[in-house]
Amino acid sequence: MIVGLVVGFAAIAIAAVWYQFVRPREVPCAIDLEATQEHFHAHVALEGFEVDAGDEVLVHGTPSRIPLGAQIAFRSNATVRPASRLKRRWVKLTGGTEFHELYDVGFEG
Repeated sequence: MIVGLVVGFAAIAIAAVWYQFVRPREVPCAIDLEATQEHFHAHVALEGFEVDAGDEVLVHGTPSRIPLGAQIAFRSNATVRPASRLKRRWVKLTGGTEFHELYDVGFEG
């Protein structure tokens, strides 16, 4: 009984580490920001990396605000943390129920 619990906890610990373990990469990117009467958007195009389910992207050097009527395009770098296989499968499995996470976007200074 105790051996079974220890093996179970060990399996859970290994799965948790595997779920989180990835190597972040620095990737160049092009950023397009616009805050006009016609458009209000922020687009990022990563170079040399295709984003998939569960991947995390942090864009560096973006302004926290742009004035109304402005359109800015520039180049910067982004840190991409690819999802592990386990995390990618989990996100694809539960993705339909977690669509609200798409709104977790912000400009931080």
